[in-house]
Amino acid sequence: MSWTPAHQAVELQDLPRLRDLLDAGHDVEDDNGDGWTLLRHAVDVEHDGHVQTGEPLHADTTAFLLARGADPLRRHNGIPVVEATEIRGHWLAAETMRSWINRGHQAS
Repeated sequence: MSWTPAHQAVELQDLPRLRDLLDAGHDVEDDNGDGWTLLRHAVDVEHDGHVQTGEPLHADTTAFLLARGADPLRRHNGIPVVEATEIRGHWLAAETMRSWINRGHQAS
């Protein structure tokens, strides 16, 4: 798979690099044209890391992308990111997104 630099940063959980890319104007909703946004990718990486290593679940990349304007209600195949996150089982990211949505911070 050919990823943009921001998707590579998400895959590697390299928050300083992701911050630099977004600061330089990279689109926080980058989806490589396939619906796989940075936020969806972050949820996948965070959850997979937890499942594969047994380490505690975390949502730092998810939280950072929300803070930068990623839309948890953006749909792919009719399913919003937040719902896909709940289905995936990443409860921590889903709670973070729901809180963000309920406070009215979602992107318009």
